[in-house]
Amino acid sequence: MTNLAKKMITVTEYLALERNSKEKHEFYKGEMFAMAGAKKRHNQIVFNIIGQLYNQLKDKPCIAFGSDMKVRVKPDGLFTYPDISALCGDEKYLDENEDVLLNPSLIIEVLSESTENYDRGKKFVLYRELESLREYVLISSDYKKVEIFKRTQSNQWLLSDIIENELIHFESIHCSISFEEIYNKIQF
Repeated sequence: MTNLAKKMITVTEYLALERNSKEKHEFYKGEMFAMAGAKKRHNQIVFNIIGQLYNQLKDKPCIAFGSDMKVRVKPDGLFTYPDISALCGDEKYLDENEDVLLNPSLIIEVLSESTENYDRGKKFVLYRELESLREYVLISSDYKKVEIFKRTQSNQWLLSDIIENELIHFESIHCSISFEEIYNKIQF
């Protein structure tokens, strides 16, 4: 019997490989994981939200990013590509490449069948280690459902299930979006 050990890589090696790759990969504790492409509904929801955030943030000292911006959760741990990340104030990056954000206050993940358990579970556990993170939002691409987890002053996470006709408030970046705007052009 042979023992086939996985080759672990360093953060430096990951970043060098990732910056030259045509595909996107997450990195966690020495391993790279290829990311799958998203389906139409997923992409349309992200586009709808980014469009609304652009309109509301363009005259504020805030910025939002789509899924091409990496976020570093821990120096030696998770590097990931949230569907949307945003913050108000000074952006902090890993280095002069400005392709790894260190301080998002809002992360939005659009759920798909293949990622929902990870986005709700291990990924959220790791995201909670980001001191800057104030809101974590999960949006279903299979039916109309939005969940917002907000960090309280006592460092607890409070879940709000948003009802279909409510306005969705992203307090950390001072924006609001309606269900209609999120699910515009989406058919279930």
